[in-house]
Amino acid sequence: MYEFTIIVPVYNEEENLERVEKELLDYSKIATKKTSILFVNDGSKDNSQELIEAICKRNENFNFINFTENRGLSAAIKAGFDSVESELVGYIDSDLQTAPEDFNLLLAKIGEYDLVTGVRANRKDSFVKNMSSTIANGIRRAFTHDGMDDTGCPLKVIKSDYAKRIPMFKGLHRFLPAMILLQNGKIIQVPVQHFPRMAGTANFGVWNRLIGPLMDCFAYLWMKKKYINYEIKNKG
Repeated sequence: MYEFTIIVPVYNEEENLERVEKELLDYSKIATKKTSILFVNDGSKDNSQELIEAICKRNENFNFINFTENRGLSAAIKAGFDSVESELVGYIDSDLQTAPEDFNLLLAKIGEYDLVTGVRANRKDSFVKNMSSTIANGIRRAFTHDGMDDTGCPLKVIKSDYAKRIPMFKGLHRFLPAMILLQNGKIIQVPVQHFPRMAGTANFGVWNRLIGPLMDCFAYLWMKKKYINYEIKNKG
């Protein structure tokens, strides 16, 4: 039924979920592809799951996956990738610091490319958060040579067959463009809107914006060296 699935990772976001429902319902009416939404509840300890189930009950194009315990953003995204049946998959953070309507900007490019990622213009974050992200992105580009300025932007569209072949591990969500390049795919970045967090609490600090990504860069280099890529010529 659906051409495009939006994954929404959730961890303790009860204050944002009704707004997420409204924004994504509004987007569904203007989406350039027939769209479904998949919540992935990453072991939330608040009332997020109860709200998610209520939202899914009243909206036929909303579904959910509920983890037994918190496993992190990369695991939530990977679970979403593994579950989708649509040709295209994307994701957006449940804090809605990016706008669902900007998915249409990304979808306009996806025919020619295999991954289209947003790059946050005029970021509305603190100086420390912006600076740590800038440094982390510079380090990552030096390791991956992917040419992307903002892989942490929580607005992406990927062709599902590429997404399903990504061997995900913790922290690898920052390397999605590089992992598409390993599959000989084509990537591009598109400027998107960015807004301050309206509710809830950010789950990231200086450690997982700087030290963690640096360690993940070495994991990526190991994976790049060991990565197996192949194309099937025919079947019989």
